[in-house]
Amino acid sequence: MTQATKTYEEGNIFAKMLKGEVPCHKVYEDDKTLAFMDIMPQAKGHVLVIPKQQAVELSDLEPEYASAVFMTAKKVLQAQRQVFERDGIIQMQLNGSEAGQTVFHYHVHLIPSNIHELGKHAVTMADQDELAEQAKQLAAIINA
Repeated sequence: MTQATKTYEEGNIFAKMLKGEVPCHKVYEDDKTLAFMDIMPQAKGHVLVIPKQQAVELSDLEPEYASAVFMTAKKVLQAQRQVFERDGIIQMQLNGSEAGQTVFHYHVHLIPSNIHELGKHAVTMADQDELAEQAKQLAAIINA
């Protein structure tokens, strides 16, 4: 059996976001998680939820952070249904490069979409103003 996980790299883009070194379109944040708009979305309203723990994949995640990620995902998913008027929300989590993981900090994708309409992962950069507006709408519902 091969080693499944990579060593956590403190310079990854999500770690930089958590340190405030790189901006993001924040949707929600608490003491254990951060949710933000994916800048290369597979569909309109694509949000990523990350833990504030150094973890490459699910097997590295401490239980309290795993629980927090899913509680945040639940809040975001409910807001996405209202803002984007979509019942279908794809929840996706990739473990390892062979599975398609490109940023090696654990994260969950929440994508309002029909599976047959889904675009390719990490291909097209979204309009930053549109992402900012979507983040604002989602945050308003979550924080209401």
